[in-house]
Amino acid sequence: MSDPIISVEHVFKSVTDSTGTLDILRDIDFTLARRETAAIVGASGSGKSTLLSIIAGLDTPTRGTVRLDGEDLFSIGEDARAALRARKVGFVFQSFQLLANLTALENVMLPLELAGQRESRRLATEMLRRVGLGERLGHYPRVLSGGEQQRVALARAFVVEPAVLLADEPTGSLDFATGETVMELMFALNREHGTTLLLVTHDTAIATRCERRITIEAGRIADPAALAG
Repeated sequence: MSDPIISVEHVFKSVTDSTGTLDILRDIDFTLARRETAAIVGASGSGKSTLLSIIAGLDTPTRGTVRLDGEDLFSIGEDARAALRARKVGFVFQSFQLLANLTALENVMLPLELAGQRESRRLATEMLRRVGLGERLGHYPRVLSGGEQQRVALARAFVVEPAVLLADEPTGSLDFATGETVMELMFALNREHGTTLLLVTHDTAIATRCERRITIEAGRIADPAALAG
């Protein structure tokens, strides 16, 4: 695979406490091409979300390397990592992570304003209309349904035109029908924007919609040979 957007190179993660050392991730190694879609799957506690956090540069590996668009995340400082995330990465979380004191529009405007985008209001409005929330611009998260909140989160993630979208159990807080609607929208936006999508999910139906599946068992990739091609 040439010119990968994400490169995970022999990543290990261990934590130590009074009871000893726990190995969370053991020799994780794979790459993702631009515009590729992949699902990280595995049992609860297998290390899926820890791996996603390390790929995002929100957590650090015990050893190993993660490159985002060629940049070694852990050879640069925390401020530089945050700046790289702001330029390259969008996030969607199970718990939505909207700011309660901001309206839907203000939540979507926020990353644009932090990036110095002068047309943040127009761009955020257009994106909220794209996800079907044109009539909800002035609503606060507390008066939005779970599905509406996740659509705001999708709008916030895609409005900055990220190279990579990282999603951690994006339907985990939603009922089946709402989750289906949200996933249809996520995959549609991903195609429209040409984004590389890497998501953590326990839902095999969602995982099968991705081009690749990376199965984690006890901190290891279950079938490394399946990652080829």
